[in-house]
Amino acid sequence: MLQTAATIIRSSRRLVVLTGAGCSVDAGVPDFRSPSGWWRQINPQTVATVEALEGNYELFHAFYSARINHLKQVTPHMGHDVLGGWEQAGRIQLIATQNVDGLHQLAGNKQVEELHGSIRSFRCQRCSEPAKEEAFLVGEACRCGGRLRPDVVLFGEGLPQQAWNAALQAIEAADAVLVIGTSLQVYPANQLPYMTKGKLLLINKEETGSEHRFGCFLQGGAEELLLQLDKLV
Repeated sequence: MLQTAATIIRSSRRLVVLTGAGCSVDAGVPDFRSPSGWWRQINPQTVATVEALEGNYELFHAFYSARINHLKQVTPHMGHDVLGGWEQAGRIQLIATQNVDGLHQLAGNKQVEELHGSIRSFRCQRCSEPAKEEAFLVGEACRCGGRLRPDVVLFGEGLPQQAWNAALQAIEAADAVLVIGTSLQVYPANQLPYMTKGKLLLINKEETGSEHRFGCFLQGGAEELLLQLDKLV
């Protein structure tokens, strides 16, 4: 199966990659969706929300401050570097990621669409004026009086339209889509792989229940399998 995947990637001329939390776990980023990754044993679906931002800002701020400070200790893993090298070699057309950590860009990828925003940029919830990370971390308010927040998509918010449209356009034109590290549970990003007429490949540590929809399923960690594929393509 590994050789089959490598052959598809090697022969592809319009490869698009869709990544989820599992792609960053090998770099030391908690997935925040499983109980083992929860912060203070709190389900992020109860704190990464507009309701928490507006009604329990102290908890919201503590949660995102912890994530931001943790990311300062994280660097891309070698699988990220493989994807960066593939783009530089002209092999990857686009990475559409559900991750907000910016690790793809740190690994050298430039063609990245962040479907769930970025935790590395900030803005005011009230007036949308851009803000600095330090201002958020120390708890400053915007000059309009509004609360500062990371520029991420909170539960219940819509995806950034420009990123979604760019990802959809690339996937519709792709001859192969490589999905890495996602359970394919989060709507609407979980629908993207099925918008292509190209070949579908999946890398994930656990079965997702959707393997039958993929021509090739490689079960394992993102870093290890990307390194193995890189030797074959």
